[in-house]
Amino acid sequence: MRPGHETAVWQAASLLLDYPDARWAGRLPLLRRVVGALPSSSGESLGRFLAHLDVTPLTDLAADYVATFDHRRRCCPYLTYYAYGDTRKRGMALLRFKHAYRAAGVVLDDGELPDHLAVVLEFAATVDPRAGRRLLVEHRAGLEVLRLALTEDGSAWAAVLDAVSATLPALDGEGRDAVLRLAAAGPPGEEVGLAPYGAFLPDPRLREAQP
Repeated sequence: MRPGHETAVWQAASLLLDYPDARWAGRLPLLRRVVGALPSSSGESLGRFLAHLDVTPLTDLAADYVATFDHRRRCCPYLTYYAYGDTRKRGMALLRFKHAYRAAGVVLDDGELPDHLAVVLEFAATVDPRAGRRLLVEHRAGLEVLRLALTEDGSAWAAVLDAVSATLPALDGEGRDAVLRLAAAGPPGEEVGLAPYGAFLPDPRLREAQP
């Protein structure tokens, strides 16, 4: 996949993983044109999701989004959750994301966690593709656990994860073992160490860092 196609997939996936409201729906005509120009490895997956949108009312999509990503822990869109749960180690992993963003000259809006998949994809697509890809690859196992959970649940959003996965290296033996461990054991359950990051908010936005 050419670099331009890769970043187009990430940008499209970032927008499609945002909460489906009226503003979200207004982006769909442009997204359809972008997806139509993508190679089949990712374009077909995103096309399946767009086809689902053609026959699903926006209110139903919004309810499904909340039920999927907000109410099912196995479908958590926050990448560090899979390896660290709500532990002190996760707090350090979140700082790595924040440092990567600031090094590229951007910071998150207040109250947003930096490891939300839509945030990471937006960063990779529009700010620093190399650093963004590195973050995605570092959390490849968590991405795969999320993709498999969505697939097993029959979620339409599984197609979006399929498209993202197609832009990343295939899992090797060690990576597959990590996926099996995460899927079997689940994340650690110690609920400490996240106070500085606030609540989970599903509407990612990046902005330029202030001096």
